[in-house]
Amino acid sequence: MAEMKRPYDFWKGMVFAQTFIFCCYMIFGFLIYSRQGQFTINPNYQGVSPYAWQTAVNAIALVTTLIAALLYGNIGIKVLYSNVFMELFGFPSLAQKSGKLLWIAVVPVYWGLAFVVAAAIPSISNLAGLIAAVCILQFSYTFPPVLMLFHCAQRDAIQEGVEGFDPSTGQTTRRDSGMSRWMRGLRKNTALNAFNFFFFLGSLATAVLGIYSAVIGLKNAYAETAVSGFSCTNPIGA
Repeated sequence: MAEMKRPYDFWKGMVFAQTFIFCCYMIFGFLIYSRQGQFTINPNYQGVSPYAWQTAVNAIALVTTLIAALLYGNIGIKVLYSNVFMELFGFPSLAQKSGKLLWIAVVPVYWGLAFVVAAAIPSISNLAGLIAAVCILQFSYTFPPVLMLFHCAQRDAIQEGVEGFDPSTGQTTRRDSGMSRWMRGLRKNTALNAFNFFFFLGSLATAVLGIYSAVIGLKNAYAETAVSGFSCTNPIGA
């Protein structure tokens, strides 16, 4: 958003991108499950026949996964360095030479930890499920409604004319605080706030169930199969 000429247009691009991604996922899912049904494995292109097509898809997946990993890894390291190391531990800025040297040292440590996590869990399906339940679902469904709920409560609690922010002095004026202020804000848009609250509860319940399912699946993968961590045994279907 900070690099956009008109940052307010961000929501338009986000809506278009999410709609496009949603359609791609649905079409792909319908196609795969209509062809493979309950025999679908993860990654699903490992069930493609003939074998030449599977090999071609593997080559494409290798390139695209490497690109995605580098992009996400770069963002993850930047967030870790800027928000944790610099703010909490006083690390130097990346504009300084010492900061750049520390950045170089952080990169292999970050990827080493990522390798340890990936190699320690033998089941691809359950690993993906655990990551989705712990991380992806939270940022997609659990956090947004509760953050929206708090934002609306704070915004609607403002008393026009007597409260607000003065840009000339940088001061914020409030007449009250505490539970009474929160309740005043929550009562203004009851329907929207109720929707966000129950959406949050539903997402939280889904997250708990997803984490439980993934953990049980990982436990069974270790107990019922010969696949083990840090090995070259094929983990597909484990």
